[in-house]
Amino acid sequence: MTLLERLFEAQLTIAGHAIYWREIVGNLFGFLSAVGGLRRRVWAWPIGIIGNALLFTVFFGVAFASSQPPLFGQAARQIFFIITSIYGWYRWNEVKKLNHHDSNAPAVIPRWATQRERLGYLGFWVAGVVVAQWVFASVGAGFPAERWYYWCDAWIFIGSIVATYAMARGWNDFWLAWIAVDLVGVPLLWHSQYYPSAVLYIVYAGLVVYGFFVWLKASRTEAPEREPEQVASR
Repeated sequence: MTLLERLFEAQLTIAGHAIYWREIVGNLFGFLSAVGGLRRRVWAWPIGIIGNALLFTVFFGVAFASSQPPLFGQAARQIFFIITSIYGWYRWNEVKKLNHHDSNAPAVIPRWATQRERLGYLGFWVAGVVVAQWVFASVGAGFPAERWYYWCDAWIFIGSIVATYAMARGWNDFWLAWIAVDLVGVPLLWHSQYYPSAVLYIVYAGLVVYGFFVWLKASRTEAPEREPEQVASR
């Protein structure tokens, strides 16, 4: 076994459960990305992409002969995280440059989504869950699964896309979307024995609540120098 293979397969045993180190490290990168998002720093996006890549290999465990059940919805959302994070990385950079922020200033100034924007992402969420659960059920879970499992996986999958996009747009709503995702995600991860991810999502919940109030305060007290139409429309 090569060094790379050893690192890839490295595990830590906690309370009789073998846990891949890449799940732990991937979630740590995810946590750092959340902290960066709270502080509105551009580096939150590339840090998050690294964590998403690591967690994809964990949740798509069936491809690597993992003893844990594969979570295809969780794995698929890591891909969409990466795609959306590239967009968020680009947009925050553009907003920061066009608003003439210095290097230490936050990348974006938070705001609430407009009524039209909110109806748009809520409609996408509802329709997306209906379609995604059907797709996931058609593909199968790789193990016998009840129908509720596919609905939960679809809720997490679509909700995560909505939350990440809302973060890229600088909407306060993204924190509330994450809370809705965590309410389903934590029990499903624990049920599927992805304990590091479940525990970290519990920690996320506290960070999300705190982050929501930090962004809410910023949206009330910070006045944008200008809102570039060419960036806001992207």
